[in-house]
Amino acid sequence: MKVIQLHKNESELIKRALKNNREAQHVLFELHAPRMLNVCRYYIKDIQYAEEAMLNGFFKVFSNLKSFKSEGSFEGWIRRIMVRESISFLRKKNNIEFFTEDIDYKNDYVNNIKTDIEVAEIQQLIDALPDGYRMVFVMYAIEGYKHQEIANMLNITEGTSKSQLFKARKLLQENIKKLNKTSYGTN
Repeated sequence: MKVIQLHKNESELIKRALKNNREAQHVLFELHAPRMLNVCRYYIKDIQYAEEAMLNGFFKVFSNLKSFKSEGSFEGWIRRIMVRESISFLRKKNNIEFFTEDIDYKNDYVNNIKTDIEVAEIQQLIDALPDGYRMVFVMYAIEGYKHQEIANMLNITEGTSKSQLFKARKLLQENIKKLNKTSYGTN
């Protein structure tokens, strides 16, 4: 069995794709598309719209491939493009509201909720969040962005980002408790 070094192979594919080699571009697309669709899906409820955002994102990837400096992972670079493309798609599609009010989120604690919820159910709960809550929650909890980065990307204040995350977590906790009660008859 021969072991192929993925990083070296990917570097070669990138070099070929920079020369507009369609086969290399196709291989890179096939290699990264499933994970990037998941990234877009975190932000966009409808799978067809998520696919549209992903395809637009890959168009930008290949149009701007020369700007990839091989510093950090190629997948991470693509992922950032997909996050921005998803946010841009949502901005165009609907007017995203960020609800602001003074909340003492610093004194909140995360409840440990025991649950046997499936991944699909968790995705449905995240999908049910208002757009602003969902975007900030995904960017912070799943993508690992800091509040300052989120605020810059979404053109909101850092306080609004923190408030949206607090509200998203609170709503998710409430909905998980409700789901547990209806599914298992527990309190």
